[in-house]
Amino acid sequence: MGRFDGRVAVITGAARGIGFGTATRFAEEGASVAIVDLDETAAAEAAARLPLVEGAKAIGVGADVADGASVDAAIERVVTELGGIHILVNNAGITRDNLLFKMTEEDWDLVMGVHLKGAFLMTKAAQKHFVEQKYGKVVNISSTSALGNRGQANYSAAKMGIQGFTRTLGIELGPFGINVNAVAPGFIATEMTDATAARLKMDVDEFRRLNAEANPVKRVGGPEDIAAAVTFLSSDEASYITGQTLFVDGGISLGV
Repeated sequence: MGRFDGRVAVITGAARGIGFGTATRFAEEGASVAIVDLDETAAAEAAARLPLVEGAKAIGVGADVADGASVDAAIERVVTELGGIHILVNNAGITRDNLLFKMTEEDWDLVMGVHLKGAFLMTKAAQKHFVEQKYGKVVNISSTSALGNRGQANYSAAKMGIQGFTRTLGIELGPFGINVNAVAPGFIATEMTDATAARLKMDVDEFRRLNAEANPVKRVGGPEDIAAAVTFLSSDEASYITGQTLFVDGGISLGV
């Protein structure tokens, strides 16, 4: 018996990186999984690679999380094809890093649209089903950048906004059997952080080494570290936890 037998989990931005690692963990523990991504082909290919248990299914769904009609259609497709929805992980995200005086209005709007508006629209669409069945789990992906990070005024503001969004929904949705929490990753070795190294004209291994040295546990994280936290908060073991943000960052947020 897996923790998520009979459950349907929806993970946005899950064609790769943290999202795919999280989708993999849900599949290993018995869930049927919907991978939602802007690129439907990539989403379908990722879904086909999931290690499903007997009786579970996986689909890839193309959707723009910053567009209400696209989100509504995606959730309805999940419910129709997988038979319901029990867990939502708002993971989709982009970066458009720059110092404030160089940051464009488009850079700001794109990041806010995917992270904050995307979480808002996906959760609003899912909660209709959660409220009706008196059961639901929402996990929003924040970041240690929420605490402030040079060159990321848009991303930092969006990720701190996710934490306020999470606390408010914990209050609003708790009476309906819905738990809402957030996970704030530190440095995680993914294609996104590798791209940051490339932008900084740094060797990927050296970039990872420097980030490992900056935290107390002296290693960088992997998608599996975030997946472990997300699946715990999505499980019934965490039914008395809501409105919280769990930092999974090797201790970097301790400031030591």
